[in-house]
This record gives sequence, C-alpha cells and structure tokens, in this order.
Amino acid sequence: MSTRVDRNIYPELQRFGATDISACFNCGVCSAICPLSADGASFPRRMSRYAQLGLRDQLLSSPELWSCYGCSECTESCPTQADPASFMAAARRYAVASYDRTHLAYLLATSRVFAGVFVVALVGLLAAFMYSVHRPADGSTLAFFEFIPSDFVHNLGVVAMAVMGTAALIGLFEMVRRVLRRPRPGAPKATLRKGADAAVYAVGTEALAQTRFRKDCADATESRPWYSQRWFIHFATMWGFLGLLGATMLDYGLELLGVKATGTAVPIWYPVRLLGTLAGAALIYGTTVLIVRRLRKSDRSSLHSTTSDWTFLTMLWVAGVTGFVLELALYLPTAPAWGYPMFLVHVAVAMALVLLVPFGKFAHVFYRPVALFALRLRG
Repeated sequence: MSTRVDRNIYPELQRFGATDISACFNCGVCSAICPLSADGASFPRRMSRYAQLGLRDQLLSSPELWSCYGCSECTESCPTQADPASFMAAARRYAVASYDRTHLAYLLATSRVFAGVFVVALVGLLAAFMYSVHRPADGSTLAFFEFIPSDFVHNLGVVAMAVMGTAALIGLFEMVRRVLRRPRPGAPKATLRKGADAAVYAVGTEALAQTRFRKDCADATESRPWYSQRWFIHFATMWGFLGLLGATMLDYGLELLGVKATGTAVPIWYPVRLLGTLAGAALIYGTTVLIVRRLRKSDRSSLHSTTSDWTFLTMLWVAGVTGFVLELALYLPTAPAWGYPMFLVHVAVAMALVLLVPFGKFAHVFYRPVALFALRLRG
C-alpha cells in the first residue's frame, strides 16, 4: 500500500498551536509516562512521529488522537521539551479543520482577528434578526416571550440545531471514512455484543462519567480539593451546559403540554427551574475557574491558550452568566431596563454556540465518543 507524504503538515500544525515538534527524537518517554498508553502502545509518541514524517493520512485516521485528556504528564517528562501535550491539542484542532468542508474551522482556529470579528458579527446578526420581529412589551414586568415570540425563538433554535447537526454529520462521516479506510491487519472481528460494549464505554463511561479522566489522568501531585481539580472543573462545565440544554428543552415541552408558559416565573423548587439553576451555577463555576487559570497560567494544562480556547470559554461564560442574571431579573420587584437587551444577547450567544459546535473546540463532543468507540471495538 502506497503512503503519501505531506511536507506541509509540519508548518500547518504550527499554525494550529503546535510547538517545535522537531525537538522530538522518538525516545518513548511520553509513551512510558502516559497513563492511557497500555499494552506496549506507542501513544502519544506515534502521533508526533506521523507529523514529523509528513504522514497526514495516518495522523487524521488515528482515533488515538482523541483519547488524550491533556494531563500534560508527557510534556513535564519530555527530556527535549518537545511539549507533546500541546502537539496533541494542536493536532485535534487540525483534525477538526481537516474534517470540515467549509474551511470555517481552519479560519476560526488560525486567525484571532477573523475569529473575533466572525463571532461578534454572528451574535450581532442573530440578535438583530430576533429584534426585527420584536413586539412592544409592558415595561412593568419582564415578558421575554412576548417581546420575542416563543415560537420564533423555538424555530430559530431548530434551524440552528439542524445546521449544526448537518455540519457535524459531515465531519463525522469524513472522520469515520478515514478510520475505516486505514488497514487493520489481524484486527478481531466485531460482534453485536462487542459493539454494544464499546458504545456504552465510549458514551457512558468516558464521555459522560469521564472515568479515565478522573482516575488515570488525575494529577498525582495535585493537592487541591476535589472541587477544584481538573476533572471536576471539566465535569461541572460539561454537565452545566447539558443541564441548561435539557432544562430549556423541558421548559418548551411543558409549554406544548399546556403545563406552563415558557419564560414565566416559577418557584425555585419547580423541577425545571431547579435543574436550570443548578446547571447554570455549575457552568458559571466551571468556566470561571478555567478562564482564571488560563489567565494566570496556573495549570500545566493551561500554559498555552489558543484562539479556539478563548472563544469557546468566553461564549460559554457569557451564555451562562446572562442566563443566570435573566432568571434572577424575573424575581425583581420592578422590571430592569436592561432586561430585554440582555435577553437578546443571551439567546444570540446561545444560538451562536450551537452553530459553532462543529467548527471549534466543542467539536470534541462528537469526535471523542466515536474515536473511543473505535478504540474499544478494536480492543
């Protein structure tokens, strides 16, 4: 089988934030120290070697690329300071851009100016589009879904989800096509039972429960309490976002059933309200800690921040904070003047987050489970 060598992959990876991987001389220390490298596997060393040799197809078809949790033990142990952890993160950004047919992921990851202008313009256009259908609202109370009809917001959300889903499926198809095309000599035959086990492992054990992140990839030298450790911060951010998404969908479902009107104030112990409150608090806590640590560079895993990191975290934080403030505003004795403009910002940022999922850091929510499924299925 012929192998295609791409001499441009090395400078391309540097555009995505990779350090000078030419310093790596394939000693194998990173593979020896990595808690996810087992049974003699040359992970993550093999990924760096692919890049050095210009083996683009092999790099992009390796599901191992997505199994890294960025604990940075390999970087701390590297005798030549090649920084394999940063390389792995850059390679994942490069993979997202390579799977994307629109070229948007490439521009968002490699140009800070473009990323900033594009995100601000997208949020502004979404807010302006919603404002174009606004209705006069009574200034005595906050009635968000009288100001912007709930059906309009719902339909706009459905369109955003459809666009995001289509782009994600195209990227996933490209990834799976590459993984399946790669020869697997002597690979065990997959069975229905093995496939089910791999699916439960990838989605439940890894993606949702993050078992290996908590156990294998924990910083053994970290003396922080559990609520400030890396795994919990990531856990709170992920489940905070999922919880808010679930609360939004449940709230709209209750409106369809005639139980309550969307956006109306309910007691704090109301199930949907309680879920949204707890999820919002978790999201704000997680993103705030992540932003502060990146600003201070207090974590070995946050020493190098990219445009993709900041764009994603900032949008998550803004969506969480504005949503939380809007919930509190519903209980104020008088309607604040900033209520409706903040509502437009909140919904526009949330919509933009959904639309940009397949093109940025958040894309790993799709690619990682599929990659872990492939690895588990392979055994």
